[in-house]
This record gives sequence, C-alpha cells and structure tokens, in this order.
Amino acid sequence: MQRIPMSQVRSRSGEIVTIAGFVKSVRDQKRMQFVVVEDKSGAVQVSHERAGEGDALAAAISSMPLGSAVAVTGEVVVDPRIRFGGVEVRARSIDVAGPATAAIPIDAESAPELRMDFRWVDLRRSESRLVFEIQTAAEHAMRTFWMERGFIEIHSPKLMAAASESGAELFKLPYFGGEATLAQSPQFYKQMAMAAGFERVFEIGPVFRANPSFTSRHDTEFTSVDVEIAWTRSHEDVMHLEEEWLAFVIGEIAAQFGQRVREMLGAEIRVPELPFPRMTLAEATSVLAGGPGVREDGDLDPEGERRLAEIVRRERGHDFVFVTDYPAALRPFYHMRSAADPALTRSFDLLWKGVEVTSGAQREHRPERLVAQIREKGLAVEPLADYVEFFRYGCPPHGGYGFGLSRMLMVLLDRPNVREVTYLFRGPGRLRP
Repeated sequence: MQRIPMSQVRSRSGEIVTIAGFVKSVRDQKRMQFVVVEDKSGAVQVSHERAGEGDALAAAISSMPLGSAVAVTGEVVVDPRIRFGGVEVRARSIDVAGPATAAIPIDAESAPELRMDFRWVDLRRSESRLVFEIQTAAEHAMRTFWMERGFIEIHSPKLMAAASESGAELFKLPYFGGEATLAQSPQFYKQMAMAAGFERVFEIGPVFRANPSFTSRHDTEFTSVDVEIAWTRSHEDVMHLEEEWLAFVIGEIAAQFGQRVREMLGAEIRVPELPFPRMTLAEATSVLAGGPGVREDGDLDPEGERRLAEIVRRERGHDFVFVTDYPAALRPFYHMRSAADPALTRSFDLLWKGVEVTSGAQREHRPERLVAQIREKGLAVEPLADYVEFFRYGCPPHGGYGFGLSRMLMVLLDRPNVREVTYLFRGPGRLRP
C-alpha cells in the first residue's frame, strides 16, 4: 500500500492507509498503546488495543525505541474525543524499518553546541524543518524575481589564484605543485560577466572565509547570494534593485509561512515598504554622536548598527536602512570613487533589524583607475592582473551586492544565531558532523 503523508490522514477517515516517519513518543498502557509518529508534514497518533498473550503487535510497540523509523498500516478514525488532534490510525501492522539503537541524546532544551553535535537529530524538530522549507521558498522567490527581469545564473569557480576580498581571511591549499585559495566571494567572476555582456547575473553558492570570529552572525563557510548588473548610473541603481528584490522575497515568505512562523517560532515577518530609508555614513555617525557604536576608523561597529536601526525603526517605522558613501579607506579597491569627493566611494551597507546583511557598490570598470586604486591600497598589481584584464577590452559601468543566506534567515526569523538556520554549521571550532 502506498504511503501517504501525515497531513492527509484526516481526509482519509474510515480508510486503510500506510503512514511512515519517526517515533516521537510511546505510551504503553495496560489496555491501550499509543505511538506518535512524525514525518515532515506533521504528526499522527497511532493506537493499538492489546489482544492478550501472543500479541506480536503489542510486543513490537512495547520494545520500540524512540526515534525509530517506522511504517504503520491501519484504519483512520476521526473523532473529536481523540485527544491528539481528533484523529488517529488504529494499527494493523507496524514495520520497524530503521530501529534506533541508541537513546536520543538531545531535546529542544539542550545546549546549542550539543545540538550541533547531533544536528541530524536536531533537524527532525518541526521548527528546524520549517527553517529549511522557508530557505527553499526564499531561493525560489529570488530566482523568480531575477528570471522575470532577464537575469542569467552563473556558477563561478571556488578555487582561485588570488584573494577576492581580504588576504587575511584566505583558506589556502596545495594545487598541483602550486597554491590555490578557496573563493571568499564570486566578486571577480560576476564582474567578468559584465565584461562578457551578460548584463544581469546572479549566483547562489558557497564561499569561504578564514575568519576567527566567534559571533552569532559569522561562519567560515556559508551560502552567498550575489547579484551584478550593468549600465548602472550610481550605487542608487543597485540599492533600488535590492530593495525591490527583498520586498518581493519577504512578501512571498510572509504569504506562504507567516502564520506558521508566528505560531512555531514566535516571530513576525514584516514586509517592508519601498523605498528603504537611506543615510550616508557621515549622517549615521552624526545621529549616533554622544554614544557608543562608532569605531576609531569611522565605521559602525555592531552596537552602532543596532542603535542606528532602533532610531530608524522609532522615527521612520522601518526595519531597513541603507548606509551609503563609505570612505575609500574602508572599502575594497574595486569600489568606484565619488566624482564629487574622491575620498568617498559609491557604496553602501544594508542594515536589517540592526544587523548588516549586505555590502554593495558601483564598481570601478576603468582599468587605469583600478590599477591606481590597487596601488593606493598597498596591494601588488601582478596577482590581480587577470582581474584587471577583464576590463581592458571594454566594459560597461556596473554594480552589485552580496547577501549571506544564513544571516538573512537568522534576521528574518528572529533566530539568535546563524547556527540555527544553517544545515551544517562551519566555524573556527567546528568541522563535524
């Protein structure tokens, strides 16, 4: 008999069905036995009335370890007097297809590190599964938005010969007698797509940062969401695209999952209004004057980001704020300088509920200026020669942004840590499971 998901059981009253999932609980009473079985669509109670000596089904239930993978065939009974949701399956047979040979080592109250040690068990919780249902829907919504606007998807290499971001955050590895690095971002290659005439590209893929940070929002391997568009007039074009994209994606998630997120995670998904508030970094630091949050180099630290977001939320009623026009000293060499003030860049960060979720900019596409900015940063030109070469054969003005998927989910769902929304977390102290 073909298995049906738990979510369909109620609609099959009086029928004989087969369900399958993990054993969540067993109540082994003198006359009746009850087993709660859960799959990814929900949980259903299975009941069995003991038949006395020689009842093989009763013996199987009595010896059934929690966590076992079982298939149950029985009659569906819908009755409001049934305590567990008013529906149950009265078992005729139970196949313990995957018996648990060890006791479940964690529960919802276990310490985060212990839960990460047994992540495959932790992921069985309905709250965990919901996160990854939302992740799947979010990526689908992203692609829908891009495809409707003529974007091309790329898959850039993750083995590189030179750093695409800070050289201090590189993972290095031997490569056929030489040395390669793991990609910190697809930055160079999505810009190459602009020189190739693709005009609008996106990528969703892994990136690697040898960052020794032990914070709630950092990881050493994560999924990066990257966008690049041609013929930008300034970084304002990039911000306009991103805010439209985010409002669309969040709107799709709210429509599909808003109620479940509210009930299961206690979070409220708020669809943002357009346009997002904007302020320059100079304006942001002025707003924060007289309190903590501004680093010695003039950038915002995490406390400053939180304080600024609180002010924007209170005064403008918005969860987002673009902070723009960063000094060149704080930005990578490939950011375009402001024509009005070459000490500033056409760049931005996006803060969402006080957490930086995006960095973006209009890029410098003129090779002679790129070389000058590389040297100004004190970097060697030779390791970046291949990158500069992209622009020597003609390239349109362009810009883009990068977005960490796990950080997005953490903020969207009000989770305390990226570990809660990452399938298998990687950090300075974790390479397992």
